[in-house]
Amino acid sequence: MTNTILITGAAGGIGRATVSLFHEKGWRVIGVDRSDFGDSFLRDGLFIKSDISRAEDMQSIFEKTHAFTESLEALVNNAALQVAKPLVETTVEEWDAVMASNLRSVFLGVKLAYPLLKAGNGSAVVNVSSVHAIQTSANIAAYAASKGGLLALTRAMAIEFAPDNIRVNAILPGAVDTPMLRAGLGRGHVGHGDVQDRLDNLARKTVSGKVGKPEEIAHAIYFLADNEQSSFMTGQALVVDGGATARLSTE
Repeated sequence: MTNTILITGAAGGIGRATVSLFHEKGWRVIGVDRSDFGDSFLRDGLFIKSDISRAEDMQSIFEKTHAFTESLEALVNNAALQVAKPLVETTVEEWDAVMASNLRSVFLGVKLAYPLLKAGNGSAVVNVSSVHAIQTSANIAAYAASKGGLLALTRAMAIEFAPDNIRVNAILPGAVDTPMLRAGLGRGHVGHGDVQDRLDNLARKTVSGKVGKPEEIAHAIYFLADNEQSSFMTGQALVVDGGATARLSTE
């Protein structure tokens, strides 16, 4: 039987790499994004253009998913919104938009996916959190709070769904070269040169001396989704950050 996975944020940097990897590994892929994927989505898959921050859209996503498959072996909650500005300048609307995209969508997505996950023969949920959940910086408070909340939600879901043979883990990517990362380079935390200068400065700040590639995160997501490789893992947070959080900030 072919495994089926649903990936939100499928048109973004990490999302596209994840869609591609699971397809290579023989999975059927359902991709969800509010942006167009383009003409290249997989022939044997399903792409749903929808906004996961809207509760009514989530209902529609899972109606289409139910029509496409009888079970889900994995759900990857990857879509996210980032607002990069000082906390005192963040509006209530911006705060709520970040929470709706990054946290409420995971609660609702897992709730709606539950019958399909339960029908799988040992399923996995992978929540894409961020290193900002554990070590953050100025001017990104709403995003950091949403990603921190996602870790607590991951643990709570792991406990509730263990009797149904559903594992729930989180992955915490560090600096990965995606459109979201490039858009956030204007915060001033890595200098004020051109984009490449800022990326180079960021790379120097990591222990490994490089910025991650979306494919590297996709492989870690695959590890957590694959019931053979990570069958004894649930409720855990896997940091994939080139060693960035290993180093003291005072060093």
